[in-house]
Amino acid sequence: MKDEATKRIHIIFFLFVGFALVLSGRLFYIQTARASYYREKAENQYVKHAPDTANRGNILFTYKDGGTISAATLGYGYEVIMDPSMVDDPADALAKLKTVLPSFETETFIAKASDTTDRYEVVAGRLDEETAKAVEALDIKGIGAYKESWRVYPGGSLAAHVLGFVGYQGDGLAGRYGLERYYEDVLSRSNTYIPANFFVELFSSIADSIVKSEYEREGDIVASIEPNVQAYAERVLRETRAHWSSDEGGMIVVDPMTGRIYAMAAFPSFDPNVYGEETDTAVFVNPLTENVYEMGSIIKPLTVAAGLDAGVITARTTYNDTGSIVINSAKISNYDGKARGVVPMQEILNQSLNTGVSFIAGKLGHEQFRTYMRKLGIDEETGIDLPGEVHGLADNLDSPRDIEYATASFGQGIAMTPIEATMALSALGNGGKLLTPGLVTRIAYEDGSEKLIYPDEGRQVFKKSTSDEITRMLVTVVDDALAGGKYALPQHTIAAKTGTAQMSNPAGGGYYEDRYLHSFFGYFPAYNPRFLVFMYHTYPKGAKYASETLTAPFMEMTKFLISYYEIPPDR
Repeated sequence: MKDEATKRIHIIFFLFVGFALVLSGRLFYIQTARASYYREKAENQYVKHAPDTANRGNILFTYKDGGTISAATLGYGYEVIMDPSMVDDPADALAKLKTVLPSFETETFIAKASDTTDRYEVVAGRLDEETAKAVEALDIKGIGAYKESWRVYPGGSLAAHVLGFVGYQGDGLAGRYGLERYYEDVLSRSNTYIPANFFVELFSSIADSIVKSEYEREGDIVASIEPNVQAYAERVLRETRAHWSSDEGGMIVVDPMTGRIYAMAAFPSFDPNVYGEETDTAVFVNPLTENVYEMGSIIKPLTVAAGLDAGVITARTTYNDTGSIVINSAKISNYDGKARGVVPMQEILNQSLNTGVSFIAGKLGHEQFRTYMRKLGIDEETGIDLPGEVHGLADNLDSPRDIEYATASFGQGIAMTPIEATMALSALGNGGKLLTPGLVTRIAYEDGSEKLIYPDEGRQVFKKSTSDEITRMLVTVVDDALAGGKYALPQHTIAAKTGTAQMSNPAGGGYYEDRYLHSFFGYFPAYNPRFLVFMYHTYPKGAKYASETLTAPFMEMTKFLISYYEIPPDR
């Protein structure tokens, strides 16, 4: 009995010692690694209780060498806070404050000071320390300067649609649009008082997290956006819009082998630092993921690839191009209405022949054509890590009428988001796979751990041999047909295609006679692509075809990427 009692005492002793060691280790961690966190929480608790962005996680962009730069972080300064019930003479207080803050609005201040039922009023914000000290030196009863934090976007409007912003949602601040909203659960921080957080965190690691702490899911996010590539893309877009007076437009730069996005730019845009100055909130919507468009002739390579993959055509198959055809009493014509006679499949891409892809759609039949298009994701969300994504519109492919499939074969009658189109077109060059696009590559959690986000394997849409063949055909388009080969590069292969689509008229139905959507995509080096660039803009003035408005901007972006990433020649 004595030995048994001694053994129990030893067990209890060692358990107590173990508990003490874990507790001591946890205290050490909180007092060192988490010291700044609790210092900030304590400071905010004593000086104010208004909601702010204190302790919100950062968003970082990634340079080509793997280094990171802050794209969304916190700014720190001071704000002037007033308790109206304690201000004896509002007019005197205003006169004193104007000696330090001459831009003070008199009427606004008097109105706030007169509402003595409100014990908390912010009367000025984002002040530097020197100004805050000057306010304190005035020694006005009921008025003081306190520390504050706010969301800062160092790049201004750079990648605004990707980032979104932090704004009021109800009574509190939260991510609105972009990554700020999509990763709200990671970027936001607990607003509970220090004692609760302190003791939860203190005991959270005991017995392998018996109680899980809030910050275990909180952290910073690292995105694949390359800031120099993003900036260059936005510059190219601005110049394109200025030259052609386009209504709106965008560009996506993606690695077609992984789905990683390096740039995602759209216009018109905004500066998330001053989002409140925007009068039209529609500018906050990301058109690359939330708007759908009839894309036109850049869909033709998908139709040709489907025909090759199904075995209903080869690159050497010919057809008799009569310039126009009639299907279900509707006339389909080439862009110029001219007949080419008997031509091979290559000319369908070289000359962008509507009759040619209609011929392939007929060979495929309704079921096969519909199956390929849907496997390419034209009517489903891509799964990109941005909020509000919509899917394309392809109800026409459920029709029994041949005309719907013929028009869909050249990108009319079906609508896609730019990101849907980008990923479908990536399947042409990456071996035939439809991948999920992604922006965030890594989450760095508050507890020091990391979560790496890997690209998915995608789904196989085309055979590898089909991908190789359609790539060869698209390289021929650039080398021989696009402006007579003027834009072909002597040391790098480029696979590309332009697209011009009539724009639908939402008011009167049908299509505008004089408004077009121009698009362009290309990937390079063609047979082992590092990048795919997708561009579009709507209603450009002074030119009818995308080859006129987007070829030069595409080539400018392409040459930049080749130079910036030092891509070796492939021919």
